Amino acid sequence: MFRMLPPAGVRTFVTPLGRGVPALLGGCSVMLCANCGTEKVTTGEGLCDGCVIAAATSEPPPPAPAVPLSTGPAAAPRSPVGLSYAVTALLCAIVAADCFALFVSFRARGQWGGLASEGFSYIATAELERTETLLLWSSLVYAPVLVATAVVFLVWFFRVRRNAEVFAPDLQRRGPGWAIGTWFIPVANLWMPRGVAVDIWAASRRDPYGLETAMRDRKLVLDLWWTAWVASLLFGRFAVKSYEKAEEPTAIRDALDRLIVADLLDIAAAVLAILFVRALTRMQHLKATAGPAGSTDLTTERPVVGRM
Repeated sequence: MFRMLPPAGVRTFVTPLGRGVPALLGGCSVMLCANCGTEKVTTGEGLCDGCVIAAATSEPPPPAPAVPLSTGPAAAPRSPVGLSYAVTALLCAIVAADCFALFVSFRARGQWGGLASEGFSYIATAELERTETLLLWSSLVYAPVLVATAVVFLVWFFRVRRNAEVFAPDLQRRGPGWAIGTWFIPVANLWMPRGVAVDIWAASRRDPYGLETAMRDRKLVLDLWWTAWVASLLFGRFAVKSYEKAEEPTAIRDALDRLIVADLLDIAAAVLAILFVRALTRMQHLKATAGPAGSTDLTTERPVVGRM
């Protein structure tokens, strides 16, 4: 098909889309400036002389102001010392409640043991009822103390986990929320919280990545506490179930023996928990207060730890 051309001597141009726009002038094709689109191209960049001079004499536009990045407040560990005192006091209350339960269990065991043995067939019903009431009260005293201890312990545990995120975040295999969440997962709560505790312990060492401090700051107290706690939890539930099902004097006596063992395990777990809380709190307190220079001096800082 034929295309209509403009008359000779008439200049036409379009919006520049490249280095220049061809136009017809007097029957000849010329290249117009890519900037103004009205003048003939005189440079290899597709610009005319006027645009080149204007570009050379004009001031460049001011740069856009830099927008500062908001980094937020600098991360800093928070002291777990106060919470550790509260946890220690409540764990001591757990020990006291267990001692009261031990006293009542030994009393009941003597009564039911006498009924189960030969030649001892009479004990006043009032005495048995009084002992049963004391057993009930021992449970009622223990339950609220246990709940309060668990709540404060979880707050302390979450605090030291957040501090571990400051000390050595790359050593933490789970997020801070798992310091609380792992305790409420059935069956998995028998080992997952220990994994969180191990990561916190590793980050709280004076040199988290050093073999020397790893050998010195062994987590024996952590392992002993966790073993005692799991044993107390499992055996305690078994002892309570066996006592609830016992009906004969011999079965009741044997169930009371299991309750006594469960109370002893619970006392051991509470004492070891106190040692674990104090040890981990000392480590974080020393790491937070010693500073970069103090982290290399491992001997002169020891007296400070003892004052926690």
